[in-house]
Amino acid sequence: MQKYMARCGIASRRKCESIITDGKVSVNGKIVYTLGSKIDPNKDKVTVNGKVIKPEDTKKYIMLNKPEGYVTTNSDEKGRKTVLDLIEVNERIYPIGRLDYDSSGLLLLTNDGDIYNKIIHPRVKLNKKYIVKVKGIFTTDEIKHFESGVDIGGYITADAKINTIRKFKDSSEVCVIIHEGKNRQIRKMCSKLGHDVIALKRVAIGNLKLGNLEKGKWRELSLEELNYINSL
Repeated sequence: MQKYMARCGIASRRKCESIITDGKVSVNGKIVYTLGSKIDPNKDKVTVNGKVIKPEDTKKYIMLNKPEGYVTTNSDEKGRKTVLDLIEVNERIYPIGRLDYDSSGLLLLTNDGDIYNKIIHPRVKLNKKYIVKVKGIFTTDEIKHFESGVDIGGYITADAKINTIRKFKDSSEVCVIIHEGKNRQIRKMCSKLGHDVIALKRVAIGNLKLGNLEKGKWRELSLEELNYINSL
């Protein structure tokens, strides 16, 4: 059921699971609460919040250079601007993963649940690269600590990479590579070592690179990029 809903562009598969357990999905007029329920798309009528859903005819694969000040979600109860306010497509798309409100950089969006799961699944362990400006300058010992794992509140981060790009009087710019996606992970890791983040920008996810895409702008993924994702 949740896989079919994702194919219809409702949301990511994980979010679709929540929609099902919240009692918002019906099959042939009967509410379904059970995850993994089987359906026949050719015979069954599936509705979400009373509206019949069908697979999207056109698949969309978008790369956005997210600016600061936008939330990575389809809607926001606080009325803040969302990343979808920046993209003009007719299809209903949703973000793959997230970047927090104060962060910028590469964000992928799609209405293809299979592509979503190829990127987001924990077994893939795609490296994500960030350029981060922090207060102060990391020492050699702090770099070793960062790379070997940091306790960010009941969780020890996996191995990571960090190297200093530029040093300023009271701050520095570093390149960080991680393959996890815990909420505000890099900010927590840096703060734990005494270097609060001033600015954070994601520049790559695996072999997908932001390049010279301007902040606030978006483009469709190339065939080469899609082939790379499908090879994961």
